[in-house]
Amino acid sequence: MEDNKPVDRFTRKQLRELEDRLAELKAKSHDIAQRIKEAREQGDLSENSEYDSAMDDQRKNEGEIAELEALLNRAVLIDKIDTKKVSVGCRITVQNITKGKESTYEIVGSPVLVDVLSGKISDMSPVGKGLCGAKAGQEVTVELPAGPVVYKILSITKPEEEGEAAAAKPSRKKKA
Repeated sequence: MEDNKPVDRFTRKQLRELEDRLAELKAKSHDIAQRIKEAREQGDLSENSEYDSAMDDQRKNEGEIAELEALLNRAVLIDKIDTKKVSVGCRITVQNITKGKESTYEIVGSPVLVDVLSGKISDMSPVGKGLCGAKAGQEVTVELPAGPVVYKILSITKPEEEGEAAAAKPSRKKKA
């Protein structure tokens, strides 16, 4: 792996979710293949919209399968979530001292997991970078494009189910 290439880091639960999604897509491939077969049996393919639609679905599905397989092949397992300081895999509650607003975030280690609307932010985002390494009770100033924002770390915890997931299924992935 190249040194300047970003690393995709996942918790056991996140890896399981990606593996489940891959299994769903592979199962969907069989359904799409059946649709293609049935459309071919209708005869002339030049004006067969069912065939065209099924072929488009197959291309999209195969593309997503390839992306997920590549992602899983380079995935690095976060074997232990450190709740003593903000790090990938943690759920943190912060108070924006600048605005007086409280928020909860989960720090994720891969851009594919980012979902700002559900509070999942990357450790490489400005807020994620600024908060990583901070401890509960600490105030941190994060430089954002709109100007500096001061956050107070109120709590650092493991996301729900992650504790049970760690004991439930061993993984073959590389450890971080």
